[in-house]
Amino acid sequence: MQRDNSTHYLLFHQSFNLKRLLMLESQLHSLPLLRRGKVRDIYAIDADHLLIVATDRLSAFDVILPTPIPNKGVILTTISNFWFHFTRHLIANHLTDKVLTDIVSPQEAQLLAGRAVVVRNLKPLPIEAIVRGYLAGSGWKDYQHTGKVCGLALPSGLRLADQLPEPIYTPSSKATSGHDENIDFAQTVALVGEDLANQVKTVSLQIYAHAREYARSRGIIIADTKFEFGVDAQGKLVLMDEVLTPDSSRFWAIEHYQIGISPPSFDKQFVRDYLESLPWDKTPPAPALPAEIAEKTAQKYQEALHKLCQS
Repeated sequence: MQRDNSTHYLLFHQSFNLKRLLMLESQLHSLPLLRRGKVRDIYAIDADHLLIVATDRLSAFDVILPTPIPNKGVILTTISNFWFHFTRHLIANHLTDKVLTDIVSPQEAQLLAGRAVVVRNLKPLPIEAIVRGYLAGSGWKDYQHTGKVCGLALPSGLRLADQLPEPIYTPSSKATSGHDENIDFAQTVALVGEDLANQVKTVSLQIYAHAREYARSRGIIIADTKFEFGVDAQGKLVLMDEVLTPDSSRFWAIEHYQIGISPPSFDKQFVRDYLESLPWDKTPPAPALPAEIAEKTAQKYQEALHKLCQS
């Protein structure tokens, strides 16, 4: 049984007037750095635990941008931890009851407040579990050409942003470099075994259904999302990484939802649209973002936090 992190969940009852914080890259002396991802820095604690730091980095088209988004890491951590708590009756997750001050120096703990979590060290599964409830993004493009999404046949006549008859599970493989690739269920069985493949599919659809109902009550449509899982030393499936954030999901505001158009979202599509207007070939280095684009993006992330987590 996991206990609530009362210090963290106080954030859900505050006014959300977050201080202007920026962290493009963490630099800790207390722990060895294992790797830097697109957003998160991972540090080793011991054989059983890791420290995950959510920075304010933003990536687009698989390229990390040089411009940080204020408070992004704190917002992503807060939203993820909320959903980990919200879904823990469905599946165990990677959070622990260890606190930062037990792991790093007081000065580092202060710098990392709100954006770092101590988690279990798991063996990640080599797949991303994607659930789609609406027709959007690459799924819409696929449907226009084939009448299917990731090989799954759908009714004819659907339009952009249409709600699907029922949510669909469309996994992808994790690419070590470049883009992830869509795979079918048989390929997930080949990668992780039939038992784990079935568990991942079932619980992914359960989490999505449970979260979608709650989010709708808060004015947000979860059009699609992706989950990541690992297994512990006993082979038990565990939810990990991040959950139902604007980085891992497509969030639409109910009041702006309209079938036939791409509804405005709370994710980084705003940044992608700006970058698409530039003569940039989508290879490193990425161009810097103007201050007004970074600020607008920060506002979108904070609005998602307000809607989902404010009591």
